[in-house]
Amino acid sequence: MKITEGMLRAARLDVSLYEEVEADRSLTRQATAVVLLSAVAAGIGAAMHGPRIAVTVVAAVVLWYLWAFLTYLIGTRVLPEPQTKADFGQLLRTIGFASSPGVIRILGIIPGLVRPAFAVAHIWMLVAMVVAVHQALDYTSSWRAAGVVLVGWLIQALLLDALLRGAFF
Repeated sequence: MKITEGMLRAARLDVSLYEEVEADRSLTRQATAVVLLSAVAAGIGAAMHGPRIAVTVVAAVVLWYLWAFLTYLIGTRVLPEPQTKADFGQLLRTIGFASSPGVIRILGIIPGLVRPAFAVAHIWMLVAMVVAVHQALDYTSSWRAAGVVLVGWLIQALLLDALLRGAFF
C-alpha cells in the first residue's frame, strides 16, 4: 500500500484500512511516517505562532507513543470487552494512521486559518482515533472506544501540562 493511499483512506475513516494496519506489522514504518508528516505540517502551519518545526515533530512522536501506550493500557486492562485482544504495535500503527487528517494543519500558514485548521484537524484526528481504537481493540461499542480515547487524551494532557509547568523537575 502506498502511504498516500493509506493516509487518504485513514482520513476518510475507512474501517477496512484500520483493520489492515492493525494486522500488518510491516506498516509500522508507514504509521511513523504519517505521524512525522502530520507533525511537520503542524510545525509549518504554526511556525508564526508556536514552537519550531523540530520541537513540534519531536513532541508529536513522543505524544504518539505515550497516547498509544495509554490507549493500550486503558483499552486492554481497564475497559476491555470479552473479545479484546491487542498488542501495543497494533495500537501504535492504527493511532499513527489516525493522525492523517493532521496534515491539513499546514493551512495555518495562511493568515487567519491557523486556529480553524488546527481545530478541524484535532477534531478529525480524534474521530479517526475512535475508529482506529474501535478496530484495534475489536470493540463492539464505538462509545467504549470514544471513552478510551478521551480518557487517554485527558491523562496525556494532564501529564503534558505537568511537564510543561515543571512538576517533574
